[in-house]
Amino acid sequence: IKKGDGYEPLGIQLRPVGDTKIEAIQYEGGLPGQSSFTGKSTQLIGHRSGDLVVLSGGPWAIFVEKDKCLIIDREGNKVGQLDRIQRTSPSMGAKPPEGATVLFDGTNTDPFTGGRRTDDGLLMEGADVIPMFRDFNLHVEFRLPYMPNSLDQKRGNSGCYLQSRYEVQVLDSFATPPVFNGCSALYRQKAPDLNMCYPPLQWQTYDIKFTAARWAADGTKIRNARITVWQNGVKTHDDVEVKAKTGAGKPEAPTQLPIRFQNHSDPVRYRNIWIVDRGLASGEFPVEGTADEPPTDRPT
Repeated sequence: IKKGDGYEPLGIQLRPVGDTKIEAIQYEGGLPGQSSFTGKSTQLIGHRSGDLVVLSGGPWAIFVEKDKCLIIDREGNKVGQLDRIQRTSPSMGAKPPEGATVLFDGTNTDPFTGGRRTDDGLLMEGADVIPMFRDFNLHVEFRLPYMPNSLDQKRGNSGCYLQSRYEVQVLDSFATPPVFNGCSALYRQKAPDLNMCYPPLQWQTYDIKFTAARWAADGTKIRNARITVWQNGVKTHDDVEVKAKTGAGKPEAPTQLPIRFQNHSDPVRYRNIWIVDRGLASGEFPVEGTADEPPTDRPT
């Protein structure tokens, strides 16, 4: 966007709400996760007419076309242009390192109870991991459904339940401010530090470092669980202390429970799931991806 004699980066994300209504969020400094991102945002609103969307709510009008946004000031002058980009997580397609346990590679659902596989080799929502782990690093790739006529918790809802107790929320929160029950949130306890959710129908990654709570011999808890989350390669929670179970999680106790991929009735899909038991193996985490995907921030 033009500022004085130069230009400053700007980022805009859009999502449909119903048939023609569009909600959007405008970020100064570019998109969340980019080095120039400032965190300052403005919420916008617009409507679609054919293949054109016009957004308002800021100091200019924004005309959204298939491959770009044109920014026009009140005198009718073009003050900026934003090219459409498609971002890809740097850990997309990450291969399991030495010592990892592969939970799902598309071939079968043997490591799960309740596991269901689609015809094209994806894991469906509603599956519990049979092996149980205490301290671990977990890599998960997920895809949210396109549900433009649904809102809030009815829009692509699932979740990664660590030890069946602590939920890292899975939800279509694209183009919204970070909230305590949105995507990557520690459900109803802590919002993500920034909203790194990608659009629905685009594959995304969670890389989760979990350290279980510790208990004394008499059953009293002596240390809370801790969670670090990277969504799409960007840290959204940094060694956060979780003082109690989240939402509908199972009560805390010294016993281990399975990791759960929640069934909330929405068709969320998973692939490339692996885990490193940190009591048996170590190594760098997250792992750099190797998938043949478009590079991050490639104009489309």
